[in-house]
Amino acid sequence: MEILRSIAITVLAATIIVLSFTFNLTIKIFTGKSRNDKRYAPVHATVFDLFFHSHELYNYETKIARTKLTFRFLSPGQSEIFTADPRNVEHILKTRFHYYSKGPSTRENLADLLGHGIFAVDGEKWKQQRKLVSFEFSTRVLRDFSCSVFRRNASKLVGFVTEFALSREAFDAQDMLMRFTLDSIFKVGFGVELRCLDGFSKEGEEFMKAFDEGNVATSSRFTDPLWKLKRFLNTGSQSRLKKSIATIDKLVYSLITTKRKELAKEQSTVSSLKFYPLFLLSFLTFYLACP
Repeated sequence: MEILRSIAITVLAATIIVLSFTFNLTIKIFTGKSRNDKRYAPVHATVFDLFFHSHELYNYETKIARTKLTFRFLSPGQSEIFTADPRNVEHILKTRFHYYSKGPSTRENLADLLGHGIFAVDGEKWKQQRKLVSFEFSTRVLRDFSCSVFRRNASKLVGFVTEFALSREAFDAQDMLMRFTLDSIFKVGFGVELRCLDGFSKEGEEFMKAFDEGNVATSSRFTDPLWKLKRFLNTGSQSRLKKSIATIDKLVYSLITTKRKELAKEQSTVSSLKFYPLFLLSFLTFYLACP
């Protein structure tokens, strides 16, 4: 009886906390000053609407964009603005790129998976890493090597698709493209054959699954107002994210250790470095910057 009573009390307390948190968020959302301000993009719904459509988010947002190119979802303290207007996209990513930053909220959402790498930082950190990457991508050796890798894997991908077409079998195009991308990036970034396309690598399969689940769990933070509570309780999507990161770290740090040993043996011969992707040095810097 005591055990049942303790469980009941725990469930009740958790329910009260969730309801209080949700009520507080709702109050903040509907007391925002910009809700009826015509200077802002029109409001479509609240951020809770995104949460309810999380299983079909892309299709849902595309459907809205067909009727209005720019719209808002209200959330506590700020609005989530979506735009499919080419003029806005060009303004943000090119014309006035320096005016826009990821901001503390986005950095916090991405931090667990991407750490302090180039895709999750702003300001001076971004400039420093962007400059480092630009040096590596400007080298002819890397360009030639990358081109060779992507062409070879693209040819392999076409071969698999052709086989499916001739046999009239259904296949998951997104899964195939994911395998192609990981195989290519790992060869360019680490000099390692992950062999996801071939399906022969157990480590590659585990990494691919973990990376995919990690991205889904990280993306859910942008639509789930309760993700911090889930992380604190280590449950749901945030529990899966934690396990995915552990799997990713295990493989990546193993590769880093192996490559460092190999590079150390080759330091005496400068010419031998051409057999290793120059991008590796930058990639290691970014990954080791992660917490």
